[in-house]
Amino acid sequence: MHTSATAISISLLFSGALFISLWKSKSWRAKYRSLLPPGPSGLPWVGSVFDIDLSQPWVTYQEWGNRYGDLIYSQVLGKEYIIINNEKIAHELLDLRSSIYSDRPRVPSFELFDLGFVTPSLPYGEEWRKHRRALHLVLNKKEALKYTTMQLQKAHGLLMNLLTTPQDYEDHFVMFPIALIMELAYGYSVAPQGDPFVASLVQFLSLAVELVTLERLALLGAFPFLAHIPSWMPGGNWKKRAGDCRRLVRKVLDDPVQYVHDSIIAGTARKSMVHDIYLDKDDDLKLGFDKDKVTKEVAATAFIAATETTTSVMVVFLLAMVLHPDVQRQAQEEIDRVVGTDRLPNFGDRPNLPYVEAILLETLRWVPAVPLGASCFHDALDMLPYLSSSQALLLFRICGMLSSPTVALHQYHSCRAMSQDSERYPEPKVFNPDRYGSKLEDVASSPVFGFGRRVCPGRHLAEQSLWAAIVSILATLQIGRATDASGTEIEIHPKFVSGVTIRPEVFSCSIKARSSRTKQLIHTSTACAD
Repeated sequence: MHTSATAISISLLFSGALFISLWKSKSWRAKYRSLLPPGPSGLPWVGSVFDIDLSQPWVTYQEWGNRYGDLIYSQVLGKEYIIINNEKIAHELLDLRSSIYSDRPRVPSFELFDLGFVTPSLPYGEEWRKHRRALHLVLNKKEALKYTTMQLQKAHGLLMNLLTTPQDYEDHFVMFPIALIMELAYGYSVAPQGDPFVASLVQFLSLAVELVTLERLALLGAFPFLAHIPSWMPGGNWKKRAGDCRRLVRKVLDDPVQYVHDSIIAGTARKSMVHDIYLDKDDDLKLGFDKDKVTKEVAATAFIAATETTTSVMVVFLLAMVLHPDVQRQAQEEIDRVVGTDRLPNFGDRPNLPYVEAILLETLRWVPAVPLGASCFHDALDMLPYLSSSQALLLFRICGMLSSPTVALHQYHSCRAMSQDSERYPEPKVFNPDRYGSKLEDVASSPVFGFGRRVCPGRHLAEQSLWAAIVSILATLQIGRATDASGTEIEIHPKFVSGVTIRPEVFSCSIKARSSRTKQLIHTSTACAD
């Protein structure tokens, strides 16, 4: 009897202690939550997962911004997120306090596809610094200016492809950055047809876009056990494709670099990113024993990033020109006035073509190719300098009460929300290059290229490539609506595909030479390049 009473007393004592502990934990969490930005309340543990469109979360974040403000807190499947919807706030946090907001969480699901090497996904540390040093070697602003001739040559090749088979415009927009990056990174000239390197690269890109979706990354991040289900089980078919992806990743990493290595031995190597890194005998880049690994990874990163984003931006530009013939006409008038009709534009003309510059800026803003900036990772205690002394003390105590010295926060910045800011961009859904007037912004400073230490290292090369393609197309080609068999214009109702980037679904349009003179210029420019 005595033993039974003692057991009951111990049980009651334990239950009471557990209740008090849970009550205190809940109380402290409520106080902790009060220190964070507003946001949806969500459900226990799962948080706001059922409120987010996982295929395009930036749409949800923009809607939340209208309700809660420019800085939002949400909890999803046990992880805490801060969403930045305002460019000024992003600048203050990510640029001015970049030492805090530069880390990245490891994405275990990337390892399933052997994509953990991609520079933007690396955590802040020595490996990431080695990548950035190697990329900076050839992608800094000064070095990027050395590639303008090559960029114009590739843009002229794009013109010929669009003129020859205009219906395949998306394929041509894919090949434009591939040809450029293959020459820049590896000193390799892509063959017009049946190139063995290109076949593997395109196959890899297609498979990566199919497999590495936001929904899959979110599910694997929340439920890691899904990575271990057999491929024969329902929902596991993607595991077979993941194996194909890993094999293609090895080819993308190894084969082009091996080509450069063989060319150096044969004495036929051309200047390129890989060539310059290999010739860094004094190891000024401080790559050490990782030189071969880092070289392969940064070259592949440049290829992957440039191809997806450039293709998306060019398809958005094409759609804008089809929908807004008045914008196209005004740009062509500016080019004809400044450049004339006896030659193609070059980079020396760029300062005198402000309307073309405005079109490039508006294309990047109208439909950002990367609508959601990659997640940064930091501790809740990083907010201490920005709280009052009483709030800071409370937060410090809360982190201790929650059985952790810190509370992990993930941060995203929404380029889509920033680009749709109606205060900065009146009627943001309208494509309107005139909105910039004489106050043209630096294209490379666009929020689509990121912020702080995580800003895109290839932004200078990217904006030069986009300008070269856009100005060349406007100078020589006429873009318009396609017509059916009866000659009636086909209406376009834009729909967008989201994956690694966002771009319009393929649509019908008309692409032809503006005149016999511009057609001749296209043929002459590509003949000279050959």
